[in-house]
Amino acid sequence: MNSLDWAVLIGYFGVMVAIGVWSHKRVDNVSDFFTAGGKMPWWLSGISHHMSGYSAVMFTGYAGIAYTYGVTSFITWSFPIALGIAIGSKLFAPRINRLRSRLHVASPLEYLKNRYNLPTQQALAWSGMLLKIVDVGAKWAAIATLLSVFTGISLNQGILITGAITAVYCTIGGLWADALTELGQFVIQLLAGVAMFVAVVLKLNDKNIGFFGAWDEPALHGHGKPLVGPYGTVFLLAFLFIKLFEYNGGMLNQAQRYMATGSAYEAERSARLSAVLWLVWPVVLFFPMWMSPLLVHAQKPDGSDSYALMTEQLLPHGLLGLVIVGFFSHTMAMCSSDANAIAAVFTRDVAPVLSAKARAWGERSGLIAARITTVVFLGLSMAVATQVNSPTLKDIITVVIKWVAGLMGPIAIPMMLGLLRPFRRSGPTAALTSWAAGLLAFWLVNYPINWNVDGGVPLQYQVSIPLAVSLVLYILIGYLKPEDTPARLAVIEKVNTDGDAVAAVPVPATAGDDVVGAP
Repeated sequence: MNSLDWAVLIGYFGVMVAIGVWSHKRVDNVSDFFTAGGKMPWWLSGISHHMSGYSAVMFTGYAGIAYTYGVTSFITWSFPIALGIAIGSKLFAPRINRLRSRLHVASPLEYLKNRYNLPTQQALAWSGMLLKIVDVGAKWAAIATLLSVFTGISLNQGILITGAITAVYCTIGGLWADALTELGQFVIQLLAGVAMFVAVVLKLNDKNIGFFGAWDEPALHGHGKPLVGPYGTVFLLAFLFIKLFEYNGGMLNQAQRYMATGSAYEAERSARLSAVLWLVWPVVLFFPMWMSPLLVHAQKPDGSDSYALMTEQLLPHGLLGLVIVGFFSHTMAMCSSDANAIAAVFTRDVAPVLSAKARAWGERSGLIAARITTVVFLGLSMAVATQVNSPTLKDIITVVIKWVAGLMGPIAIPMMLGLLRPFRRSGPTAALTSWAAGLLAFWLVNYPINWNVDGGVPLQYQVSIPLAVSLVLYILIGYLKPEDTPARLAVIEKVNTDGDAVAAVPVPATAGDDVVGAP
């Protein structure tokens, strides 16, 4: 990087902070901070939903998969995400929007106190927060890894810089700042992605390699196959099932995008836009990665540095800075949205149970608590990021694929299926049992069983078995021990219908629950 690249990078950080300051004017209460007051346009929600699903892991971990295996990086990652969101646009997006518009909640998990009970909500809230700390920690490490390649600064310094900038704008501006910065980041990534695409095509032409003829080169032998190596049919189906829940609200931050729109129909349109973007845009981003074996020789065994090396070699200064900004934009978009989601869960779901003072928070005190919680979460995730390459957490892609995908299912099953009428018989017993059994299954499959199986348990089973266990138990226990009380049925009807022609949701007597149904 030279002074021009640094100017682009510093200018980007300045714009992000400026957007946060401007967004501060639109945040008057907790609802504005966490759900944009339900005033976000569907197209902005859709772009924000799309961008909040990316991170620099794509340019490190998935770049390594593309470098090693080729197009399977798209077939087994962004394609199932696009399909899962398309399905969820009808199945989940409208219902999640009604959590805000009909139940008047600001956190995706807030409705669980009425849908199940307080212990269920607390179990999912605490486990979701802990998982998110690890997830975001991996993403800080990914962007810091890229930053170290370009600038030579240490991993910890990179984590501190990106985390601090993100903390400023998402803390003062809330979800509005997240969405508006994500819109800007989408434009930046559009320019950077096209620039990299063109640079690779021109470089291939210099080597007398045609756009389509590249696949016949020896270095790309087998790279055109859709399913190769550990990424086979079982992995694809498992990943599709996981992403159906994860990217439609199971990881919380995407649920907020649906809640932020003005109506259930707008939430559906938002999801459809995100699905189209996931189907089309990653192809442009992945093409240079697929061609990378023809242009660079990765220094790391997993090929995770291939994209960064290629960027340094192919792009002139200025454009190099723009692509680096693109790396930052994806990671900061996802991490800021995660921070906002977890702050919502803590201030709306956890704090009122822990403290009587929290139950008495007004608009101002609740907003201050939300901002403090956002900073604390970012700090904890940055601390975890410094340990990502430790023996416990291993490499970046392991954390993202195995830990996050494997542990998300037990949390998402009760949360997401609890919205749907066919699962109305499943109550707190089904929810808690499926959650606990899913977490136990993750530990068994990834550790004791994995240690005793020759060659280890295949990745697709490591990530899919916990979700499958949770799903089966949630449904089975619901039929064996139905707990569909009138109060719970009323909650389900409210998130499945528009208008006022359904029973009101009773306010439970449990301590702290009075904040749930409050308008």
